[in-house]
Amino acid sequence: MRTARWRPRTILTAVLIIILFACTTEAIPPIPTPAHHPGPPANAPLAVVALGDSTISGEGVGDYVQGTNGQNGDWCHRSANAEINEIHLPGVTKAVNLACSGADAADVELGSAVHYTETSQAARLAVLARHDRVTAILVGVGANDDPQFANTLDACVQAWFDSALNKNGCSTDFTGVWQTRVNAMIPKVAAVLHDIRTVMTGAGYPDGSYQIVLQSYAAPLGPDVAPSLQNLNGCPLRTSDLQWIRNTGVTLLDAGLRKAADQADVRFLDLARAGVGHEACSDPQNPANEWFTRLTVAWQDLKDNAASSHALQESFHPNARGHAAFASCLSDFLNTTEAAAACLPDSAGTLHPAALLGPG
Repeated sequence: MRTARWRPRTILTAVLIIILFACTTEAIPPIPTPAHHPGPPANAPLAVVALGDSTISGEGVGDYVQGTNGQNGDWCHRSANAEINEIHLPGVTKAVNLACSGADAADVELGSAVHYTETSQAARLAVLARHDRVTAILVGVGANDDPQFANTLDACVQAWFDSALNKNGCSTDFTGVWQTRVNAMIPKVAAVLHDIRTVMTGAGYPDGSYQIVLQSYAAPLGPDVAPSLQNLNGCPLRTSDLQWIRNTGVTLLDAGLRKAADQADVRFLDLARAGVGHEACSDPQNPANEWFTRLTVAWQDLKDNAASSHALQESFHPNARGHAAFASCLSDFLNTTEAAAACLPDSAGTLHPAALLGPG
């Protein structure tokens, strides 16, 4: 058997190949394991979500979701016919209502607040956003903070009863402090919106992959109330107070909410004038033309000590027709690129978003 003989040149070539291979192996970094990115599965249903208070939950509409009509202390009054359930967007197959009647900013933002047995709405959004693909978030909050709008309306009703003691109505009590209250509300609402964005970022949503819309409040009452209903039959408030509610109270509240939206860099939908002509008690001949509930008493709740404080809860809120009208305008707005718009009627009375120019 003949032994192989290595020539010097062959040995040198082999050594160079070994060295080159070794160097090349060290130069190639190991392939990293793909990082896990949070977020919903690619085939998750496209969803819209509502957060906020009674004007979003569906208070006053009726047809409340089981478990939110006083059961076990939950009075959130989320309606199957609330605005969020009437939105129509391409590809959206799911609507989730996390709003709760009476909620304030602390109940919506990240935190430990519990309202009517329910925990933070933003925290529940964080869970939802990981298994549904959220495309739009509707927010309505602020009126139950410093403005205390529901209590303000109640004070105006009380002023109607106590005309001998309160000759000037309720509006004189609020004129000097209303702007201060609204100013105190603005940073609280802005903080809620920042928390919602934080939640969505943490759930793996890049900016621009979803929309946040802050919606303001429509005036439920106005000075055009029918005289025959300006009493316990529907709207027991003085005309001067009705003028203040629509022209000052709601208007200043709306402007404050727009500032909060600007501070948080989210979209804004102005509803302040959306219900003009459709307020509670505005059409005694055709109540179906009204988009808001009149003074409403749940008489059966007065028989129950635990429920009696909620007997008037539905009064002066958007009804099913109001929610449907606002949802139509919101659907149109979500399909535009405008930063802010106001819902105003066309010649046929249908609401459409009209762009608002400049900062709030």
